Amino acid sequence: MYIAIPFLVKLCPAIQAKLVFLNFVRVPYFIDLKRPQDQGLNHTCNYYLQPEEDVTIGVWHTVPAALWKNARGKDQLWFEEALGSSHPVILYLHGNAGTRGGDHRVELYKVLSSLGYHVVTFDYRGWGDSIGSPSERGMTYDALHVFDWIKARSGDNPVYIWGHSLGTGVATNLVRRLCERETPPDALILESPFTNIREEARSHPFSVIYRYFPGFDWFFLDPITTSGIKFANDENVKYISCSLLILHAEDDPVVPFHLGKKLYNIAATSRSFRDYKVQFVPFHTDLGYRHKYIYRSPELPRGTLCSPQRGRYRGWLSTGVRALHLLAKQVLGREATEIWEHFLAHLCCELHALEELFAEQFLSFGSSSGSL
Repeated sequence: MYIAIPFLVKLCPAIQAKLVFLNFVRVPYFIDLKRPQDQGLNHTCNYYLQPEEDVTIGVWHTVPAALWKNARGKDQLWFEEALGSSHPVILYLHGNAGTRGGDHRVELYKVLSSLGYHVVTFDYRGWGDSIGSPSERGMTYDALHVFDWIKARSGDNPVYIWGHSLGTGVATNLVRRLCERETPPDALILESPFTNIREEARSHPFSVIYRYFPGFDWFFLDPITTSGIKFANDENVKYISCSLLILHAEDDPVVPFHLGKKLYNIAATSRSFRDYKVQFVPFHTDLGYRHKYIYRSPELPRGTLCSPQRGRYRGWLSTGVRALHLLAKQVLGREATEIWEHFLAHLCCELHALEELFAEQFLSFGSSSGSL
């Protein structure tokens, strides 16, 4: 069997494509994606959009926690109009396996919502309850369609793109295309990114038992390319012109830390970023964030997307409240009531607004006094 599997993969490239996407793995099972409130997202609306004929994708839109009370019982039209409120928007592109309702993904939506963001996420064609066959081209087109849908409703509000794991490949494909048509996002965030799919497949835990097998590239990596799957982050960043933030945990067992660092080094020296901020934020092994728990950090990058000067005076209030929020969740456990959850999220969002006012006043003082 050990010898037969490489030949089977070589003869049937579709097998390798399935292993890259893992869209047939739906975890957690038995959740109703039409009901995000069942996952504790009571300020979230489920939509369905149609990027192409015969393709339908399921979308979740979570409003900022400050709008939680107003959002209760509202229909899709209200949520769409809410995108025009004075809050930034994050388009979140998830990784392989699971759905938009995955546990760690839901927790990230809650954190970003508590920090004052709209969060729009979706399942690519072939994932979750979305209809269609998965492909790199199709995933990128789905993301482009949702981005354009957001921009048509969000006015002048900032729109950021956040990709995780395989979603970083979709994200750089999308942002490269947006930059080429001169409509870049306000920033790009890559969480646990790789350089390209061949290097990631070679480093993936699944490949350990065959990594030193004679002809490994020919048997296992070439079929990925044959299937039209590249996710070339290392090439895409050379054509991206917007602020870039890379987040990576040192103990990531799925996408090795060195691939994220290598991608940062490529981006940092690219001429396309000469007028934009490029930042790499590592998370120490002791934190235990691994591949999908960076959302637990009390220092998520709300402040890092602003200018360097503003970033110096932001984060002190909301970081403390985020720590309080996480502590309360641990103490209260899963039995905590909705009211407490949303009270803490709302408090964090309100202090975020206070923090913004403080930053403005402090910077204004600094400018007038000549200290900055």
